[in-house]
Amino acid sequence: MKRSQHIIELVESYCRLIESIERIGERELEQLSHLLGKLHAEIGVLGKPRPEQAQLSAIDLDARFELFSHLHALLGDYDRYWMEFDAHGHEQMSGSLADDLTDIYCELKPGLTLLDEEPRRALDSWRHGFHLHWGEHMVDAIRHLHRLRLQLPATETAASRA
Repeated sequence: MKRSQHIIELVESYCRLIESIERIGERELEQLSHLLGKLHAEIGVLGKPRPEQAQLSAIDLDARFELFSHLHALLGDYDRYWMEFDAHGHEQMSGSLADDLTDIYCELKPGLTLLDEEPRRALDSWRHGFHLHWGEHMVDAIRHLHRLRLQLPATETAASRA
């Protein structure tokens, strides 16, 4: 399978998951972690974007806020996290998994509409956005999802896999 086809399938899976998610539990955290890890590996191999590559159209801020609000409500206590430590070991900055997931979605979704007519442009847009913006969100989300999965009680993890 060509790398670009695999990336497209991962993007479609991620967008479908975000669009259909109605609860966030251990299974959903695993799905998100798995998809984001694979997508990060695949898109990272494409290399840096060319200077002429540009992002797609502007994001609908109302739709973005609606998605963020939905994910924020579903995530509840899972949403916020601390990102950095200062020289004294104190946590410095907080992040939001809902914000990370929303920004990734809003960067990926427009490319899906281009696939039939301009597949190269869609891939170039994803690569460009990954290096300029959503790649950082992806790394933060993967890190936070990993921590969340480690914190889940052993009974919840075992029960969800049975």
